[in-house]
Parts: sequence; structure tokens; C-alpha cells
Amino acid sequence: MRLITQSQKLSGVRYDVRGPILQEAERLEREGHQILKLNIGNPAPFGFEAPPEIVEAISRALTSAQGYSDSRGILPAREAVSRFYADEGVTGIRPDDVILGNGVSELISLVLQALVDDGDEILVPSPDYPLWTAQVTLAGGRAVHYPCDESSGWMPDLAAIEALITPRTKGIVLINPNNPTGAVYSKELVKGFAELAERHGLVLMADEIYEKILYDGAVHEHAARHVRDTLCLTFSGLSKAQRVAGYRAGWLAISGNRERAADFLEGLTLLTNMRMCSNVPAQHAIPVALDPASKGLGIGELCAPGGRLREQRDTAHRLLTEIPGISCELPGGAMYLFPRLDPERYRIDDDQAFVIELLRATRVLVTNGRGFNLATPDHLRFVTLPAVPQLTEAIGRIADYLDRVRVS
Repeated sequence: MRLITQSQKLSGVRYDVRGPILQEAERLEREGHQILKLNIGNPAPFGFEAPPEIVEAISRALTSAQGYSDSRGILPAREAVSRFYADEGVTGIRPDDVILGNGVSELISLVLQALVDDGDEILVPSPDYPLWTAQVTLAGGRAVHYPCDESSGWMPDLAAIEALITPRTKGIVLINPNNPTGAVYSKELVKGFAELAERHGLVLMADEIYEKILYDGAVHEHAARHVRDTLCLTFSGLSKAQRVAGYRAGWLAISGNRERAADFLEGLTLLTNMRMCSNVPAQHAIPVALDPASKGLGIGELCAPGGRLREQRDTAHRLLTEIPGISCELPGGAMYLFPRLDPERYRIDDDQAFVIELLRATRVLVTNGRGFNLATPDHLRFVTLPAVPQLTEAIGRIADYLDRVRVS
């Protein structure tokens, strides 16, 4: 009989965050082993509960949210997103310029399917959140990775990015704060991205899901504040800052020159209509979360000195950098560390295989750097969501393992 095979569209599509490493962890769990999971930025398993105001808003809406909404989302939520950006100094985003989605992930897929033709190029950071590269590839395009410089705090070089632009380049992705590095970009750098996009007529896609998770006085700058002559697409949502990843409440805010993008926006509307709408009960959480009176529902306190996220970041960074041969930039935002293992001390050719062996030896699950489209096999990504005792235990096991495999 003829085999049933996967679509050729999946050729080259990778998502290592939930790939073979996780599958090995699941196999070990089935055998009865307890795994310390530092691989995915999902706050709920680590005791970060949804703010009660959000749970109450969804609960109240359940009886009235049984049917489809407008394909873009309920009006009160889109109005709340519009007001949020206006309060942040981003002008011109109307409720009709907002599309609600089942998390940012769905919206990234819709945008790239509407934008990318076979052979088109999208500039994506390296390292990146790997869904961007995967979705560009799935849409038939080619992700062209622009490097971020670890020695400069993981900052990209705008001149180097501009040198990568070709006639097939259609857009540029800006992840700020960055996943996996936690780098927070300055106003000048964000403005430079906007100017580059405008010079070349590129769509600027700003992934800002970690915009409220900031440390040490870091300030987030919205890319949409600086775009006038081309299209800016801003992605954000409640998953991280409001600790409700499972509710899948995200949004896309469209700004900039919509007239130049009328044909693309017509295609995006078509795809938005085809998926009917996003989860309607979760949409009711958005006005509550974005109400200025809510003051972020506690995320500021979690990131401030003495706050749990800040304490966990600091502890994990200290413990990791005390291990011989490990260096790590201290992130200004997000909930990750992206340490480097000195290649002279740790001879790693295949970082996925290394992480699987680390998992088997320590029962600690992390993600390999190449899973984030880094060119070299010398980085790992750690999630800093576990409580300090869990982080201390996990990194202690890793330190013991590295002591055994270290060359010098």
C-alpha cells in the first residue's frame, strides 16, 4: 500500500523547542523519572497563577461567549489594545487595525501566509524565536538570519543587516525584548530598524510579547512609534506578562502606511475570516489586563528588586557563570538565559545530541542554541521561571555533569 507521507511544505521546517529533546524527556518520564524542565517559557507549571481579575473576567463572559465573534475579535478588546498603544505614544492604531489571535503564534502564521511568496526572503535575527524561521519556511520563503553580537550584549548591527537585503527581501523581524537572549534594544536602535525598513520598503514585524518583562530600569521602545512610510505589524499579548499562556490571548496591531499595503491587508483579512475568530472567552481578558488601573496586574513587582522573576534571573545567572567555561550576558528582559560554553573546554559538535546526553545524565531539560537558529553549537537556553530552589538544584546537577565532560 502507498505510504501516507508528510507534505513537502514541511521540508526544512524545524521547531526544536518541542522536538526530539522534549520527546526524550517524555520517554524518561514514562519510565518514572522526574524531569526538571527549563525548556519552555510557560509560567503556569512554575506557580505563576493568572491574576484573579482575568480569571473572573473570563468566567463572567462564558455564558455570552459561546458563539463566534467578529473575525478580528470583540470590539471592547480591540478598543483596549488601541487605547494601550495610544497611551504608549503610538498614534493612529484604531480598533479596526487590531486583530486578536490564539496567541501571537497564530498571528505570525497568518501574516506570513498572507505576505510571503515562494522564494521571498524575510530577515530574522539569529538567535531567534524559532517559530519565525519555521513559519517563513512553511510559507515558501527563506529566512535570512542577521547576526546579533554577543560581545555587544546581543545587539544587531544595522549596516550588516542592510547588506543582506536583496530584491526578494519582503520584511524584517524585530524581537524586542529578544527571545532567547533577553536583550532589550535602545530607542536609537529601534528607530534605526524603522528607518531601514522605510528605506527599502520592507514590512517591519515587531514581536513585543515580552515588552512588560524588564529588569534593572530597562525601557521598552515600540517600533510602531517610528514607522510612517511603510507597514509596521506589532505582535503582543497576555501569555507572558499576565501569566496566562494557556488562554491564548494575543493581538496584532497594524500601523504605518496602510495604503501601500492595501493588497496585503486584503489577503490578511481573508485568512483572518477563514479561521472564524480566536478563542472568544479569552478575548474578554484583554480589556481587564490593559486597563491602566490594573497597573500590569503585578508584572512590575515580579521584575523589580526582590521580585520573584528578578531573583530567579539573578540566581540562575550567578550559578551558571560560576561554572568554569560558561559565560552569559545578563538579560535586560524576558525570562531566559542564553549561556555560552567555551568550545576549548567543552568540545560540542552536535548541540542537540549534547543536550539529550545532558538530559539523560541529569534529568534536567534545556534547549540547544542551534534550536534558535544560532550558527554555532556552543549555547544553551535556560528558562528562569522555576523557583530558586529548583533552579539551584537543576544548575547544580548541570555543573556536576560539565565537570565530568570538561576537557580542560
